[in-house]
Amino acid sequence: MAEPLRRRAAEEPAPVDPGAVERAYRRERARRRARVERQQAQRYAGLRFVTALVVLLALSILLTVTIWQQVQRLFGL
Repeated sequence: MAEPLRRRAAEEPAPVDPGAVERAYRRERARRRARVERQQAQRYAGLRFVTALVVLLALSILLTVTIWQQVQRLFGL
């Protein structure tokens, strides 16, 4: 016959896995590190976008000026 579940006394501490606390700390540190890396990646992506935009704008202005000079020289304007 089955025995009834043994009840713990109120003052008796619950059994704790000794590695559970360390695993929880490790998991939280990993989550925090991932969050910081994501924020840093977003910041760098914005900086790369602005840099690429500035370079493309400068190249298009340079190309426009060069074409305009060639048209002036060719047609004698």
